Amino acid sequence: MKTAYLEANTIQATFQQLEQTFGGTFTTDHKEHSLKVDSELGKGIITGISLNDGITYLEFDMVFNHDFVLAINTPDKNPIYFTYCSKGQLEHSFGETGEKRTLGSFQTGILTSRKAEENLLYFKKDEQLKSTLISVQTTNLNNESGSEGLKQKLNDTFFKNHDEENFVYIGSHNLKISKKIDQLQAISQVGLVRNLLVQGLVHVILALEIQQHSDDLNNNHQKTGSLTVTEMETIKTVSDYVNENSETQITITDLYGKFGLSPSKLQEGFKLMHGHTVTEYIREVRIKKAEGLLKNTDMNISQVVYTIGLTSRSYFSKIFKEKYNCSPKDYKFAQRDLSMTA
Repeated sequence: MKTAYLEANTIQATFQQLEQTFGGTFTTDHKEHSLKVDSELGKGIITGISLNDGITYLEFDMVFNHDFVLAINTPDKNPIYFTYCSKGQLEHSFGETGEKRTLGSFQTGILTSRKAEENLLYFKKDEQLKSTLISVQTTNLNNESGSEGLKQKLNDTFFKNHDEENFVYIGSHNLKISKKIDQLQAISQVGLVRNLLVQGLVHVILALEIQQHSDDLNNNHQKTGSLTVTEMETIKTVSDYVNENSETQITITDLYGKFGLSPSKLQEGFKLMHGHTVTEYIREVRIKKAEGLLKNTDMNISQVVYTIGLTSRSYFSKIFKEKYNCSPKDYKFAQRDLSMTA
């Protein structure tokens, strides 16, 4: 088993330590850091960014060639860690002798050591892992807007009646967080706009993880319905397929035949992941694509309707107005006026 130690207090120093451990190619651009690894220890990419309010975001997409331990020790900072597995699983313990707890696919974990013990993350050999780690400093924050409120909220939520104890929580399966991580990875903008979009989505992910903790406390049971982890992974694959092929005529029967999930499982999974039925989700994807076409192309309304896979212009106008509270025609005129005054 191989072990790497992280004892850095900044994202830059963290990546320098990771580079020393893994080798690879390290790059940085507008506060975003990336380490591409292809070495004896493993292969993949580690990315990270430092945000406002004492928040840092790390993302691992790795296959390790050995059982591997990442030991994180920052006793002078002692942040709260929010971790989430999009694929694979990892284990965690406080110190080498602490109890190990497993975090599986689509599960969120919240942990911090009030005793300033090391956080040990265990990764299995030859298994692909996609995992995020959001750390939030609850001490020595700068007087940035919202930082003290965030600090107080986290302390009230996770340290009330636990002042001298380590805190660990392994949550229910949550597909909505995976969706937000996919959106984060899909950001194509650069520079300041990219930084703002990344920060906004990381805050949403953090909010979803905190909400999951609250929901689990209130419901006191795992909110995965009858779906297995494999079935949830299939639901995510089906969602990706719908996004890539929404202009075609997709039916539940088509999806059942292609992916093997029963109609009831498909509906349950889409309600869990998106809050919509399959049909509602297909319509939502089409409307969002239509909005982008109206905003960014010279297509007329009829061309947009055809491009997103609909045949009725009146139906399109109806569902577009329900979503954006204006007609497609008015929306396109408004975008044209904005471009003329920009």
